[in-house]
Amino acid sequence: MSDAILSLRGLRKSFGPTEIIRGVDLDILHGERHAVIGPNGAGKSTLFHLISGQLKPSAGRITFDGQPIAGRSPQAINHLGLARSFQITNIFPKLTVHENLRLAVMRPRGLQYTFWRFIDRDAETRRQTERLLELVRLQRRASTLAGEMSYSEQRSLEIAMTLACDPKLILLDEPMAGMNNEETAYTAGLIREVTKGRALLIVEHDMEVVFSLSDRVTVLVYGQPIATGSPDEIRNNAAVKEAYLGEEVAA
Repeated sequence: MSDAILSLRGLRKSFGPTEIIRGVDLDILHGERHAVIGPNGAGKSTLFHLISGQLKPSAGRITFDGQPIAGRSPQAINHLGLARSFQITNIFPKLTVHENLRLAVMRPRGLQYTFWRFIDRDAETRRQTERLLELVRLQRRASTLAGEMSYSEQRSLEIAMTLACDPKLILLDEPMAGMNNEETAYTAGLIREVTKGRALLIVEHDMEVVFSLSDRVTVLVYGQPIATGSPDEIRNNAAVKEAYLGEEVAA
C-alpha cells in the first residue's frame, strides 16, 4: 500500500518445528494508530520482535518507510525512525528522570558517555531534554530517581525516551500492563497526545483502551491475522467474537 509506513508480507517465524508467526500480511499507514490484539500465545510479542529487529524472520518481507529491514539490527532499524518500548520498563532506575532522558537524547546524536560531565554545556541536548520532560509532564520529577517513581510515571518516562529519536513509527508493547484505572486513563491520554502526527503500533489487552485509542485494529490468532478494521468493525465481527473477544464485546 503506497501510503503505508510499515508493510509486512508473508511474514513467518518458526522456532524449530513450531511456527509462531504463520504468514502475516499487514500495512500500518502514515500517522495512524493501529492496535494488535489477540489471546495469549497469539504471537503478538514475537511479531514486535521481528519488526524491531530482535528476531530475524524465517520467511517474508518487512518494509519500513520504503526500505527492507528484515534481518537488520535493532540499532539500524531505530536509526531509520522506528522506536520501541517493551512490556517491562526499560529505564535506568538509579539515574534521575532528567539523566535518563539526557542519555536518550544523546544516543541518536552520536554523543558518547565519556562526554557526560560536559553534556550540560550542550544547548541542544538541554533543549531536547527539557522539551521531552514537558511533553510527558514530568518536569516536577526531573531530579527524582527513576526507580522511585510510580509505575505509570516510569512508563511515561519510557515513552519520552522512545520519542528522543523523533521516530516516524512507535511500537508500544502492553503499555498499560499492571496499571490501575486512573493510571491507565492517564497513560492512554498521554499516548494519544504524544503520537499526534506519528504512526503507532500498539499491543494492548485493555479493550477499552484499544477501541478508544486506535484508528484500526488487527486481531491475531495462532500467528495469523483473522480480521483488520475499524474499532466498530472489529467489535461487531462475528469471527473475532468467537475467536477472542466473546462476551466482552457484547458487554
